[in-house]
Amino acid sequence: MSAIMFSAMVILLLLGFPMMVPLIAGAVIGFTMMFGGFGQMETLIQQMLAGIRPASLIAVPMFILAADIMTRGHSAERLINMVMSFIGHIKGGLAVSTAASCTLFGAVSGSTQATVVAIGSPLRPRMLKAGYKDPFTLALIINASDIAFLIPPSIGMIVYGVISETSIGELFIAGIGPGLMILTMFSIYCIIYAHIKDVPTEDKASWGERLTAVRHALWPLGFPVIIVGGIYGGVFSPTEAAAVCVLYALILEFVIFRSLKASEIWAIAKSTGLITAVVFILVGAGNGFSWIISFAQIPEAVLGAVGINEAGPVGVLIAICVAFFIACMFVDPIVVILVLTPIFMPAIEATGLDPVLVGILITLQVAIGSATPPFGCDIFTAIAIFKRPYMEVIRGTPPFVLMLVFSAALLIMFPQIALGLRDLMFN
Repeated sequence: MSAIMFSAMVILLLLGFPMMVPLIAGAVIGFTMMFGGFGQMETLIQQMLAGIRPASLIAVPMFILAADIMTRGHSAERLINMVMSFIGHIKGGLAVSTAASCTLFGAVSGSTQATVVAIGSPLRPRMLKAGYKDPFTLALIINASDIAFLIPPSIGMIVYGVISETSIGELFIAGIGPGLMILTMFSIYCIIYAHIKDVPTEDKASWGERLTAVRHALWPLGFPVIIVGGIYGGVFSPTEAAAVCVLYALILEFVIFRSLKASEIWAIAKSTGLITAVVFILVGAGNGFSWIISFAQIPEAVLGAVGINEAGPVGVLIAICVAFFIACMFVDPIVVILVLTPIFMPAIEATGLDPVLVGILITLQVAIGSATPPFGCDIFTAIAIFKRPYMEVIRGTPPFVLMLVFSAALLIMFPQIALGLRDLMFN
């Protein structure tokens, strides 16, 4: 049965159907094979609806809406100017500023693709003018944007938390350490690259200019304070934090900055609605598919066949990293989380692994896969936004992918990189 299900999904993918169609088709095929027809199909429909019922998922459209408002407004520009004022003058400072701006905006938006657009659009021309090669510039933008998967808020973490019944607040806090570690690695590489290529530096900003830039960026910097401070302080849940972020974004861009007009609200809401619809259809279809494979005990059979159950905690973590890394090279990250997480849950529970650590590793692999050939989603976002050929976009990615893989290895060897801050705040 499993062979027929997955073969049908692969065929539909190769025929060009959107991912929601193979997911639903796979679930329907599995259901009819198990129950002998369509007579009890309402059971599968109920499972799909159950997938989008958890209240935690309300945070997803909220964070998407907040990101859309800020992407169209001035928040990204103000964050860029603040970072540039402090480190733009050092060798490689512009590249480091790009990575840091992507991280900061990721902490504001929670979306990798929004970060590619908001940070990449203004900084790519600036980097090219400064003497950086386009392959390096494009690779830096798409890989640094993937830090948004780790720095809260993270849509990927929300989806994983719902599926695995893991605390989303703990996942958010645990992602901060790995995100900052990756930013540090990228920054060191950028400085080395700039020295090797002898990239010119920019003029040093005065302290007056720095203070002005910080003052202008204080409002956008309120987003991570609201999310992390509010959740840690027990003021509100992650879902409530998302709602507060939307209100804050509206006040910021429409009232304080006055960067948007009331007439633009419809376009923003429409964009958010379309993205949310796609995400929720995927989540519902993924839940139905996960129920089918769990009911048929496919995860146990697959893991038993490859010997994962006897591999121990480290072996399970390595297997998870490899599986998610490869899958995200070909399939949408949210779909990979929806499909693979239930498969590995029996092994995770059997080995006593901390689900928060597993969630961070899965999120990191999703981030790597999103910028890795052949079909990483951020690669195609960059192609669409910057109008550059595929080979040019991926040419500079190998060093960044190696750093991200090394980060995953460090997390497996030293889990406190992720869990230290979580333990400090929640225990």
